[in-house]
Amino acid sequence: MADTTESPAANCMTKLKSYVRTQKGTILAAEIILSVIILICYAASLYSGYSSVAIVELVFAIVFMVIFMMELDKQIQFISWPWSDLLRAAIGSLLYLITSLICLIGGAGDGARIAGGVFGLLAGILFGYDAYIIYMGIKSTRQHSAAPTGEA
Repeated sequence: MADTTESPAANCMTKLKSYVRTQKGTILAAEIILSVIILICYAASLYSGYSSVAIVELVFAIVFMVIFMMELDKQIQFISWPWSDLLRAAIGSLLYLITSLICLIGGAGDGARIAGGVFGLLAGILFGYDAYIIYMGIKSTRQHSAAPTGEA
């Protein structure tokens, strides 16, 4: 008889493929790809110190993608995952925008630094859009109940 069970690697790839097709999965995949491109640009630059932002955001995006893809957020419930993800996306947006503006303003003569700045602006916009989508999701799931007035 043939074994019809999937191996753990095949199961993980199946989950990855199905998660990337969702809106959140597509956004996280785009964040990871942009962070890798920015990391390459900043590493090729004369001033490679700006690559730390790309490294940190790349690692956080990968961690959150794995957590959401494997549905670990439903198993680990002592962490508020939507608020953690909102904080990650908002801080990432601010850091990318600030770092990119610094690179674009002072990057004359360094093409890789300017390219990293341009991609960083795009990443800042993408991270900001992610933060907006997360905030709207949090806002829509919150239940508005009337406060008790104590009157009988």
